[in-house]
Amino acid sequence: MSHKHLITAVAAMAALCASPLAATASDKAKPAAKPAAASLSAEQLATAERVLVGQSRCEFDQSVNVAPLPDRKGHFNVEFKGKSYTMVPEATTTGAVRLEDKKAGMMWLQIANKSMLMNSKIGQRMVDNCVHPSQRA
Repeated sequence: MSHKHLITAVAAMAALCASPLAATASDKAKPAAKPAAASLSAEQLATAERVLVGQSRCEFDQSVNVAPLPDRKGHFNVEFKGKSYTMVPEATTTGAVRLEDKKAGMMWLQIANKSMLMNSKIGQRMVDNCVHPSQRA
């Protein structure tokens, strides 16, 4: 075997050996994130039961859609203006339902007669006077 062929063969073997290791390392990183995200308290899970899911009509002919994530109990997908946020319930002292995506700084606040989406990073309401069909009653 020539020196050129030997280098090519060694490079090919190194690439084959590196691929399973890289896949294993990335596979290990992904499951580690799930247990942390899945560990909601009993209070958070109880609050999740009170979240109104579906579309809420808001001021200025806007809407927000809230949907439970089927594979992550107590987690919700909140969509507004083409953007999606994964939120979890947070405790409140008032009885209001509060969902938060702390990384994005977004908060969905649901009270008896309306809901609103807020950006807590910039301290601004994104949309207000959102009413779910069950809040109209």
